[in-house]
Amino acid sequence: MDEMPNLGDLELISDPADALRNVFRRHASGVAVITLLTEAGDPAGFTATSVTSLGTNPPLVSFNVARGASSFSSLEKCGYVAIHTLGEDDLALAQQMAGAAENRFKADNWVRAIHDLAVFPQASSILIGRIRQVISVEANAVVIVDVEQALLGEEKAGLLYLQRSYRSTGEVLAQNS
Repeated sequence: MDEMPNLGDLELISDPADALRNVFRRHASGVAVITLLTEAGDPAGFTATSVTSLGTNPPLVSFNVARGASSFSSLEKCGYVAIHTLGEDDLALAQQMAGAAENRFKADNWVRAIHDLAVFPQASSILIGRIRQVISVEANAVVIVDVEQALLGEEKAGLLYLQRSYRSTGEVLAQNS
């Protein structure tokens, strides 16, 4: 290996799995809740920090999920999802949907809406979309969704996940025009 230049206080992590874990613990991610229907028509869902826009022409979003996740078999077979963006006051919802699968829809904080999907009205926004493609990659999958419509709620400070904890977006440092 070539001699490493002086990188100041940066620590080199050579193990790929440790490198990935350590880097993404330092990368804040927005927290979302994704809901869908099982084959029996029951609500299913989970908390995700991997939702991202793929672009507007056509309007596409993606998210990642472990193939061993409790909702994955239903996700492969369902047609539609509701992707909820969460604000800082939605911490309890994020934790509810990250908890045991059998407890995720026990509370009365959701309603059936478009495509009969479970929707949490307190979310800051909700994208409704049709699953275009599920790409399996080893023990994980990338899900690509065609955006059909949105429900917009109250604009509020976003809920983030960073350093293995939930956080708020905090203060505005700069405003883009």
